[in-house]
Amino acid sequence: MFESLGFEELTAPQVAVYFALILGALYGVFAEQTKFCFRRALIGEDRRAASGVWLTALAAALIGTQAAVWQGWISFDDHRFMNADLPWLAIVVGGLIFGAGMVLTRGCASRLTVLTGSGNLRALTVLAVFAVVAHATLKGTLAPIRTTLAAQTVALDNAALPGNALIWTAILALAALAFAARSGARPVSLILAASLGLLVPLGWVGTGFLLYDDFDPITLESLSFTSPWSETLFWSIASTSIPAGFGVGLIGGVLGGALLSALASRRFQWQSFSSPAETGRYMTGAVLMGVGGVLAGGCTVGAGLSGVPTLSIAAILALASIAAGTLVTNWVLSRRSSGRLTAVPAE
Repeated sequence: MFESLGFEELTAPQVAVYFALILGALYGVFAEQTKFCFRRALIGEDRRAASGVWLTALAAALIGTQAAVWQGWISFDDHRFMNADLPWLAIVVGGLIFGAGMVLTRGCASRLTVLTGSGNLRALTVLAVFAVVAHATLKGTLAPIRTTLAAQTVALDNAALPGNALIWTAILALAALAFAARSGARPVSLILAASLGLLVPLGWVGTGFLLYDDFDPITLESLSFTSPWSETLFWSIASTSIPAGFGVGLIGGVLGGALLSALASRRFQWQSFSSPAETGRYMTGAVLMGVGGVLAGGCTVGAGLSGVPTLSIAAILALASIAAGTLVTNWVLSRRSSGRLTAVPAE
């Protein structure tokens, strides 16, 4: 398909960077306007309305992605989400600690990226640590943790949900939209959320169909933040040795889109840490998210918003584990702050 687009001086990987830049900018605008965040949807003060926004985006991503599969534009048969050997231990442990880190930092990686574009220096610092730890878990000193946990697998007869994909799509999308309709979220927020969700199939189709080139192939990918932040970190310190990829364009686009949206809405505001204790809490959360995001195979957007629409069991397990880690950690911290947590005696 790429050969018919008329690019004479640019390769498919180079065009993919510009495509990701546009995709990321749109995400940044939509996410900043809707305060899109999985943590907020689970434990935020306005979690019912926030859940409606998140589920609307998921429904749109699900319908759009499976429509593209049905049309034959893309296929996930060879994607890592469809690995027949499910690394269940890595996914569960990674999801749980990512969820815990998300509570400590008061936002998932995608939300913190948007907040960075809005002037939040706490979020920027967290993401710097998150990117370093994620890269170390992927290819550095923490990689043995990943390989050890990932070695524990279970064989699957089908890496996706069993049965007809269109039936699963209808069931999940209708359930999500039914909840969203009763969530109390503003109609304009739901419209923006649906627009945000449609960026997921746009990413899949863009990288897997429109920019497909037999002679210079690129990876099939869509919205995500763990690997892109790791890639952006590596590119930032070695750009003369390695070219920018889809992930670099995506992160740059999200930061730029969020900045423009915050400035236009007069929500841009410099913010930073208020105490050493707060700094320690956020840094701890950043480390947990860096390790957890890699082990789980993605964050709430990479494994959740983009992964679940593939109907992958691995992606669904990752999102469920992240949700569990978030809820348990929030419960523990709430009990501790209220003074009702009973100390465990030393053995």
